[in-house]
Amino acid sequence: MRSSELSHFGLREAPFSKEIDDSALWLPSSKEELVGDLEAALTNRESVLLVGEPGVGKTCVLRALRHRLPQAGFRLTYCRNATLGRRDFYRYLCHALGLQPAATAASLFLAVEHHVHEQRRDRVHPVFLLDEAHLLHADMMAHLHILLNHEWDSRALLSLVLVGLPELEGRMALRCHRSLLTRIHHRFLIEPASVDDTAEYLSFRLGRAGADHEISSRESVAALHEVVSGSLREIDRLAATALRETARRKRKLVDRDTIARVAESLTCPNN
Repeated sequence: MRSSELSHFGLREAPFSKEIDDSALWLPSSKEELVGDLEAALTNRESVLLVGEPGVGKTCVLRALRHRLPQAGFRLTYCRNATLGRRDFYRYLCHALGLQPAATAASLFLAVEHHVHEQRRDRVHPVFLLDEAHLLHADMMAHLHILLNHEWDSRALLSLVLVGLPELEGRMALRCHRSLLTRIHHRFLIEPASVDDTAEYLSFRLGRAGADHEISSRESVAALHEVVSGSLREIDRLAATALRETARRKRKLVDRDTIARVAESLTCPNN
């Protein structure tokens, strides 16, 4: 948002920017509980599956988890490119871990395995967060269970957090991936935001940006929630555009009609 639009509403900063510290993230009680469940699973050296529709807050939950886990006892490695074949994936993972990538696929895997054992000796539990895991290359998904197999499958030296869209569950249910599925201890589903969550989220983001009065009518909040279907990402996109449209019209309150116009303009193929 431009400075003139911010001053129109008495805001210090853009309320729906993605640039927000982990410590300042907003989570409803349901997601706070989920972060606690994830923390407990990793403390127990377990692996988990985390699924949800686009925009419901999967990355937000991971960021809250990163903020909550004690740095002294865990090393989180975030992998966002799930489309690579086995060799390239392990090369990518080596780079993420700060390791010197080797030439062969076997050497790359051994480098990662050696790193895991070193972390164990240092009393650090490695956690690999694989985002967009529903896009995992078939060859890589078929090999992931080997990454979890240490000391004749007698010790859990590593935790995997597989994050993706709900179809990830269907892929893992295939017979060819049963070895991986049996090593996943928990399955968590992130539900879309409720209408109360939407209202609380808008109030939190606007208040953090400096709002000291109501900027959105109750009807506009309900309309926004209906349009976005519980997606926090879409709330950010539509709410930011609605604020700009309201400021352009020299009004102080976002109303239901503004939400409708903005929603139509953002979904129109010609826009």
